[in-house]
Amino acid sequence: MSTTLLSLIAAGLFFVGIHIGISGTVLRQRFVAILGEGPYAGLFSLASLGGIVWLSMSYNAATADTYAQTWGQLYSMKVPAAVLIFIGFMLAVPGILSPNPGAVGADKLLDNDVPATGMLRITRHPFLWGVFLWALAHLLVNGDAPSLIFFGTFALIVLMGTVSLDGKKRQALGERWERFEAVTSSIPFAAILAGRNSLNLAEVGWWRWLAGLVAFVGFVYFHGWLFGVSAL
Repeated sequence: MSTTLLSLIAAGLFFVGIHIGISGTVLRQRFVAILGEGPYAGLFSLASLGGIVWLSMSYNAATADTYAQTWGQLYSMKVPAAVLIFIGFMLAVPGILSPNPGAVGADKLLDNDVPATGMLRITRHPFLWGVFLWALAHLLVNGDAPSLIFFGTFALIVLMGTVSLDGKKRQALGERWERFEAVTSSIPFAAILAGRNSLNLAEVGWWRWLAGLVAFVGFVYFHGWLFGVSAL
């Protein structure tokens, strides 16, 4: 196994480790008790940024080597992958721009008469599921070892992270978060299909949908310049 692939594996383990092994466990509470909430958040953000840079650099180096393909380049999946990425952008961007009681310091939103509106009717974690669809789409069309590790890392973090985040919020906010969970779902549209909420696309706001569309078109157009590979 080459050093480039070993570096990518190490970067993936580091990135998963700090998000699941620290942020999602009692270790976070211990670090917060020692450092304070603000300094811990700052150091964790720096570690996350460093992890992404390490992952990206290792992935670029590993893809320059030659590895046995798994399913190889599935060009027939490019259209389905594009659809998944489009849906991901339409979840992630409006999700970032929408108020969310899961965000730091935003738990007062749980006290509203209707605790889940707009994007939250679709999912409690719109940004994370947007990232998951982005990772899944790239896994579909990139069947090589470096891509499996790189995009698989993000997919794994999302799946484990949504469970971890709900657990932390439930422990910290108790009945207030449980009331929110009762009318929402982590998996997109699950609460709506179960009859615990209703779909209201207009409630999200047209400008948020427009921002998601603009971001999607922009990334498709500049994908080759940003990442060296045309999205088309």
